[in-house]
Amino acid sequence: MAILKRALAVWLLASGLKVWTNAAPVADPVDQLAATALNNVYKVLDGTLSDGATHTKCTKSKLLVRKEYGALTIPERDSYVKAVLCLMSKPSKLSASQAPGAKNRYDDFVAVHLQQTLTIHLTANFLTWHRYFTWAYENALRTECGYTGAQPYWNWAKYPDMLKSPIFDGSPTSLGGNGKYIEHGPHDVGAANVSVPAGNGGGCINSGPFKSMSVNLGPMAVSLDVKIPPNPQADGLGYNPRCVRRDITTYFTTKYLRSQDIASLITGTQKVYDFQTVMQTDTTAGFGVHSAGHFTIWGDPGGDFFISPGDPAFFLHHGQIDRTWWIWQNQDPAKRVMTVGGNSGVFGSGPVGTLNDDVDLMKVLASTLKIKDLVSSTGGPFCYVYQ
Repeated sequence: MAILKRALAVWLLASGLKVWTNAAPVADPVDQLAATALNNVYKVLDGTLSDGATHTKCTKSKLLVRKEYGALTIPERDSYVKAVLCLMSKPSKLSASQAPGAKNRYDDFVAVHLQQTLTIHLTANFLTWHRYFTWAYENALRTECGYTGAQPYWNWAKYPDMLKSPIFDGSPTSLGGNGKYIEHGPHDVGAANVSVPAGNGGGCINSGPFKSMSVNLGPMAVSLDVKIPPNPQADGLGYNPRCVRRDITTYFTTKYLRSQDIASLITGTQKVYDFQTVMQTDTTAGFGVHSAGHFTIWGDPGGDFFISPGDPAFFLHHGQIDRTWWIWQNQDPAKRVMTVGGNSGVFGSGPVGTLNDDVDLMKVLASTLKIKDLVSSTGGPFCYVYQ
């Protein structure tokens, strides 16, 4: 019998099939760190641990739980997609003088990000601004479109080939597929001086629920080797309707967005300034997870940092950015939550950032708050965790 078992095992291995063993699966290091973070957040809410923030509205019973998109049920994904489409059907709350190209409520988010891009990246408010921005989007889906779930996120490490993921597989509950293939050259990433091979898309997305979506603002910084019509206004706020283009690639997911890359970012930095700097820094040696996620999608508007929220996948990507920060913070809440680092201007310009600096969403998305109000996911206006 033992000989037969060994022979069967050899045959299964030769056939490329999995052999059943009693060995426990290798735990994902980021999931382990996330479990520690969640446990510490519960302690904060129980009052047995302090993160330095004020918790007056949030309790365990009120928590929204943000989940990875693939962990949502099909009905949950369908509900999310319908809420995003609903937001695109609502009128803009910006005046024509503020942003003549903003034609719907979804465009308001693109316009605000466009106008503030140079003061919310590589700055002291990068993490808190985008946390508040993503929350404001989630809040709009819930209060304006009847969505009852939480904002999902895209776990970069889970899908080396994004086109096989439930996010980009082109199904009715996805965020649409890749762009139609058109011939184009490689992508030149100026800041890192790196040329990235072209993907198999480049054209308009032609599958999934957003195939008819219109990008109305920009472009500002096209990174795709495809001619995009220029905006009628130099500030990118004019009306410039066109399709959503994507050129999804495995270049970044297989090199810079793996579990070990995320875990190294979390465990290898002790100060928030170092954490956010590594997250955003691109060099010839490698890319930070922030731009690596954006450039996985590429296209127009996904690869344009000014108007990247114009691709609905932006909010799943920044959900993961926020989750990664949340995990980092809650390894040691007492030391890592009520902190800020860097300057108020891009590339180290402007005064040193403080917890009392304003985070401004132009009031069209949410009221102006201080950084100190936005550093805890269970403080200020927030009451959410990640699963």
